[in-house]
Amino acid sequence: MLVIVSDLHLNDKTTGSPLNSGAFQIFAERLHETAVRASWRADGTYRPIERLDLVLLGDVLDLTGTAHWATHDVRPWSEPNTPLVSDAVASIVDNILTRNQESCEVLRAISTDGAIRIPPAMESGLPAYDTEGVPVAVRTSYMVGNHDWLLHLPGTRYDTIRQKVTHHLGLSNIYNAPFPHDPYESDELLATMRRHRVFARHGDIFDPLNFSEDRDNASLGDAIVIELITRFAIAIEQHFANDLPQSVINGLRELDHIRPILLAPVWIEGLLERSNVRPAVRKEIKRTWDRLADEFLHLSLVQDQDSWSAFDIVDGLERALKFSKRLSLGWAGKVTSWLHSLRGSESGSYYQHALAEQDFRNRRARNIVYGHTHHAEAIPLDASYADGYVLNQMYFNSGTWRRVLDQTRCTSSEHEFIPTESLSILSFFHGDERGGRPFETWTGMLATVNDSATHRVDSGRTPHASEQPLSSPRVPVKAPHFRSTSAPSRSSTREIY
Repeated sequence: MLVIVSDLHLNDKTTGSPLNSGAFQIFAERLHETAVRASWRADGTYRPIERLDLVLLGDVLDLTGTAHWATHDVRPWSEPNTPLVSDAVASIVDNILTRNQESCEVLRAISTDGAIRIPPAMESGLPAYDTEGVPVAVRTSYMVGNHDWLLHLPGTRYDTIRQKVTHHLGLSNIYNAPFPHDPYESDELLATMRRHRVFARHGDIFDPLNFSEDRDNASLGDAIVIELITRFAIAIEQHFANDLPQSVINGLRELDHIRPILLAPVWIEGLLERSNVRPAVRKEIKRTWDRLADEFLHLSLVQDQDSWSAFDIVDGLERALKFSKRLSLGWAGKVTSWLHSLRGSESGSYYQHALAEQDFRNRRARNIVYGHTHHAEAIPLDASYADGYVLNQMYFNSGTWRRVLDQTRCTSSEHEFIPTESLSILSFFHGDERGGRPFETWTGMLATVNDSATHRVDSGRTPHASEQPLSSPRVPVKAPHFRSTSAPSRSSTREIY
């Protein structure tokens, strides 16, 4: 049995909302339940599985989403192999492991303390629920993404850091070698995936803002988080704390949860609107954001990226990020469309990239798995026929374990976002495990409550139930979708305006 989770984003709690350790308790319970279900075989008998492979598919420790970088002179893109950077990484990792101690203990117990124990089998082929459970051997592998890529760097300084991470999380990784970013960097990991006919990677390689052709180098996303998102929140608290209600301060701490992150200024706009901040203060806050955006855009890291890209990255980022460059209508929609084109997809999904994976094309893998986007997905890719057999191939996204702020879709000029907290788990089965079923997914979503999302001081926009009809695109609404009678003639089709 193979289980994949990603994008836990355990941080040092200096930015954003921390991940509650209760999520790991739920995860351990789900692993236990799934291991029991996997022990029921295709012939209807119960035989306990002996091994569970757990893959942490990147962005597990958030090494960039911290105030440490913004309050020190060192940056992850300034010679990462120097003691100055490695010492900063070591300090950040120590703080993350300390401030998420309960979560780490649960994860470590799963691998090293036999925490996953399932009923043994009786001679009748049924589980012996009344006896002591037998432990399932769990091997936990860590792959890096764009927020923890520093654990991919070679060298003895980073070996020491990896050794600490390996110990605290109960990993099977070899700590004196870089944690893999690609499955082909680890023979054991690749063999595990092949055994389950799965191919998995974090997915950041399809995002030019978060991958720069070499996972041992920083990306634009690092600079956006550090130089713009984190520095902006710090600057506002330092200079405008007395002029802003606490709900705005709390809302600005949520900036790193916005997806896509380039919609941060749209969130700021809406936050200031519904909190009724004085116009003069609102203007100064926007000027502060634009000043930091200018400083970000003039970084050599950004300028160098634009020199090789087929896209106008600097111009596109300027239009996306700066209030002074915003369009009067449809700002968020145009930013999102630009991001999709930059990533080579028609939407926020990465399933089109899965179609090009070698393991998909040669039919070696039944399932392609990415993380990174923070949106769990299960999309059918292909059903191929040969020699009387059918090979069903799927694309999955492993979602996230963190809070996500998603923009509402009602209007193109919308400044409203809805926060949710998610927990997604992907399970893949080998042979006759789980009755011969190849996979199982589990996604939980919990609504969140915070002042910036649930209370507003201004009057808001005109209610939908007012006398004026709600403006929306022309959407054909065809019976019998809304009626239970027999199918009407074509002439009965109508449109909502």
